[in-house]
Amino acid sequence: MTEVTTAVILAAGEGRRLEPLTNRRPKPMLPIVDQPLLEYVLEAVVDAGIEHVVFVVGYERDRIQTHFGDGDDWDVEISYALQETQLGTGHAVVQAESLVDGPFLVLNGDRIIDTETVQSVRSALQSGDDGPAMAVTRSATPSEYGVVNVQGDRVVDLVEKPREPASDLINAGVYGFTQAVFEAIRGTPTDDDGEQSITATIDRLLADGTVRAVRNDGLWLDVSHLWDLPSVTGRMLDRDGGAVAGSVAESATVADATHLASGSRVGANATIGRGTTLADNASVGANAVVERSVVFPDATVGPGAVLRDCIVGANATIGANATVPGGEATVIVEGTVHEDVRLGGVIGDNASIGGGAVLDPGAILYDDAEVAPGASASGTVGEGTVIRRG
Repeated sequence: MTEVTTAVILAAGEGRRLEPLTNRRPKPMLPIVDQPLLEYVLEAVVDAGIEHVVFVVGYERDRIQTHFGDGDDWDVEISYALQETQLGTGHAVVQAESLVDGPFLVLNGDRIIDTETVQSVRSALQSGDDGPAMAVTRSATPSEYGVVNVQGDRVVDLVEKPREPASDLINAGVYGFTQAVFEAIRGTPTDDDGEQSITATIDRLLADGTVRAVRNDGLWLDVSHLWDLPSVTGRMLDRDGGAVAGSVAESATVADATHLASGSRVGANATIGRGTTLADNASVGANAVVERSVVFPDATVGPGAVLRDCIVGANATIGANATVPGGEATVIVEGTVHEDVRLGGVIGDNASIGGGAVLDPGAILYDDAEVAPGASASGTVGEGTVIRRG
């Protein structure tokens, strides 16, 4: 078979489960350590020998196109296909048809995978068998994904998000297709929401022929929920280490596996714990404690504040001696209750927590929300809402 040199990366979705972080930025552009999530996916395919990448973009696409441009910085050719309305992953793949010649890979733009997995799917597609290939991996939460049944090196069944999964083996979101997949997608019925998913097409292909399973035993990290962002950030810091490029007071303590960007500032006697990232121009005041938290650009953490397991949005302000104690929480996302997730709190872009205020574990402040000095907040606080003391 013809050598596989093209990869289509799906990056058009809104990422509603990650609100408020995705209110102003597409999910694939959420920061992981010092670069967007999507950049890790790009690096994996480039390192696997891919020469041409097609980003399927839609929601807030300018942010993606501005960052990646024509791909010169990564020594790869980048093209863009527009999915104007998000009508499913299968529909997204079809938008790239005119930019694809020959067999190609398809990847989700919001999952960090290792180069070896991409290489393995690419090799399977080049093996001479005309059938599609897909990567599979194991998950501790298989009911949140497509669960697969594999016999030998063949996928025999794929069930999307079953309540009682038959195994912990899931669809890893890396596929190899020939040009025939475009016609297969067009022949796939839409679901009740009017969408065409790539997994629905694969389900049809399973009935008509064979889909090869490529097992992934390496890195596979998914950012589907807010609490995944600090978790995945911590995993990448553990793997790659961090860097301290910002300004740190001599009396401050900065743990290993942290990343302090150029322009960030840490005040006297402050403590930056493991798994924390400070983006450009973020500041942490004297005697503050920030642990296992992701702090976006231009955010301010006041003196004596304590933040654990947090996400602090761009230009957000945490007042002096405010407290987000962290720990496990129950969080409701799109009507689904998630128990025992590790999330101290989320403070949206331009939101503020006043001096001495407290956020209960799992609290989510949308953009421009305000918790007044000395007040406490829990649950979801809507955009622009003000919580006052007493």
